[in-house]
Amino acid sequence: MFGPQTQGAIYSAGVAGTRPRVPTAMRELEAQAMQAMSPEAGGYIAGGAGREDTMHDNLAAFRAWKIVPRVLRNVEHRDTSNTLLGMPLPMPMLTAPIGVLEMAHPDADLAVARAAGRARIPMIFSNQASVPMEACAEALGDTPRLFQLYWSRSDDLVRSFVERAERCGCRGIVLTLDTSMLGWRPRDLDLANLPFLRGMGIAQYTSDPVFRRELDLPLAGAAGNAPTTRLTWQALTVLRDLLRRTPGPLAEKLRTDWPRKAVRRFVATYSRPSLQWSDLARLRTMTSLPILLKGILHPLDARLAVEHGVDAIIVSNHGGRQIDGEIASLDALPAIAAEVRGQCPLLLDSGIRGGADVFKALALGASAVLLGRPYAYGLALAGEEGVAEVLRNVHAEFDLTMGLAGCTGVAGITAACVTRSS
Repeated sequence: MFGPQTQGAIYSAGVAGTRPRVPTAMRELEAQAMQAMSPEAGGYIAGGAGREDTMHDNLAAFRAWKIVPRVLRNVEHRDTSNTLLGMPLPMPMLTAPIGVLEMAHPDADLAVARAAGRARIPMIFSNQASVPMEACAEALGDTPRLFQLYWSRSDDLVRSFVERAERCGCRGIVLTLDTSMLGWRPRDLDLANLPFLRGMGIAQYTSDPVFRRELDLPLAGAAGNAPTTRLTWQALTVLRDLLRRTPGPLAEKLRTDWPRKAVRRFVATYSRPSLQWSDLARLRTMTSLPILLKGILHPLDARLAVEHGVDAIIVSNHGGRQIDGEIASLDALPAIAAEVRGQCPLLLDSGIRGGADVFKALALGASAVLLGRPYAYGLALAGEEGVAEVLRNVHAEFDLTMGLAGCTGVAGITAACVTRSS
């Protein structure tokens, strides 16, 4: 099966003196990735809100649940696959949307798409990607994909993003609800680093015809009243990088100043704090794709999601990046599962660090999980191959955990498989 085969391949390669490109232990994986990345990249990808209590609580929540194995169950033949919204999954996992992956590796989202395509793991394209969704869709081949949507202040832009996602073969729209404003993130603040102001992570925007058409419209809000940046060598370096990152002939970019206009337009457009439940009906008029709501933590919000006819709920606290001290995603899952009662699939995001975590999430009511930071760390260390190894390792550990716990398939992973430690 998958786990023993993966172990065997690693050990056999070791006979010839070859070790894995990235550590299989998640703590060491993060430690080495942090050394490989710049302080700005490490702060953005690994950081959380405030004291980072939520980020640490996400991990502690998994440690609080213990697997209770059953033995003598004939687990020689196992099947880790399942389906989600009609999508076949080799294991119950998708790649979470992570923005600004160019900070980790130049190949950014393309490397993730290639690795996910090889593993047949569905990918959720980030709204804040470093590579347009069309290029990632091509790299994925026929592996399923979804698109994460931040509902901006421009409905025309939202519609354009959704239409592009449909043309890219996306199987769902993941509307992210918990980032109508950026959380208080000290690692980024202390470095005075917001990558979007440097033209990073806005490829979905700069590649969009509606966004480019709106560049010369009057700016509203903070972007319209932004102070003028002092002319320094650092500012000139940022301008150089802006010119490099945005598409189009250099002469045209210099003549029209459109790279800087794009950043200002992004700041004015990015988030919409006024979004409310009634807006879901408008999204339904824009697409026939399944709608998944990401960022649900309260059972009453889960009930409202079901009442509004959403196709799936993603229980998530954005990896601890938005509110310091909010409930851990795994701690929120059981109550939400009890409220939803199987009326739509539940996915668990935030805190997944390995195959045993996937097992625990499924036992507590999830149909699948989203894997985030670990694959970004693999990307930082070894690009596409690093992502591929992380995905492979999580799959292998899940297969072994499932078998060692006495389960031969995903359907056998139930609440009876786990207990909460006192």
